[in-house]
Amino acid sequence: MGAVKSKRMPRAVREQQMLDAAVQTFGQRGYMAASMDEIAELAGVSKPLVYLYLNSKEDLFIACIRREAKALVEAVRAGARPVLPADRQLWAGLTAFFTHTARHPDGWAVLHLQARTHGEVFAAEVAAMRADIVTFVTELILAAAREALPQALGCARAGGTPTDPHLPGGEVAGLAEALVGAAEALADWANSTPGVTARQASATLMNFAWAGLGDLMVGRPWSPPDGEGLDTGSGAEDAGAGAVVHAGRTSPVR
Repeated sequence: MGAVKSKRMPRAVREQQMLDAAVQTFGQRGYMAASMDEIAELAGVSKPLVYLYLNSKEDLFIACIRREAKALVEAVRAGARPVLPADRQLWAGLTAFFTHTARHPDGWAVLHLQARTHGEVFAAEVAAMRADIVTFVTELILAAAREALPQALGCARAGGTPTDPHLPGGEVAGLAEALVGAAEALADWANSTPGVTARQASATLMNFAWAGLGDLMVGRPWSPPDGEGLDTGSGAEDAGAGAVVHAGRTSPVR
């Protein structure tokens, strides 16, 4: 009797094994230092098979970026359920983001470190992913403004300070960019700091960002002291003069 042939692995499954090995290698060794021999050995396949499936080292890296980017965006969007209030959606989305980057540190290294520093083609792939997340955060900020509008108008009618929290499109875009940038930096910090959980990282960013956004949403934006421009570079003798002080607010995070 002839030898029994082992069942062939489906191409899609084999390709994912190669991508798993490539993400681990690129994430830990860097794009330039990673070799196709090393990736093939880790995947348990021959180097020619890697080239047959994924053409070149550059194409393999792009495939890794796209897979990891898709997984991250899906995790964030799935975490932030639309039925929740805007602040809870952001909290859930941030927790999903930090959970995913903690569970997939090599994938995060590929996206945040390697892809951005090894060529315009790779950086463009990551920029597309980032733009998707920024758009999502922009939607959350706009939703928060809509939720805050009745409260702000009610307070104004009662003689309070807040007014209609109208946010110009440029300001919303800037806030979303700042929030996403802070999350990216915090993910690096959390992954390199022992003992920091995804929930702790999320709470840190919520307490840093959302408390300020809360004031903005009800018409209490921060402004420089009277007579002091944002770019005057005035000395310390003016510090605190006419400064705006807002009452403390409880954190939305529990």
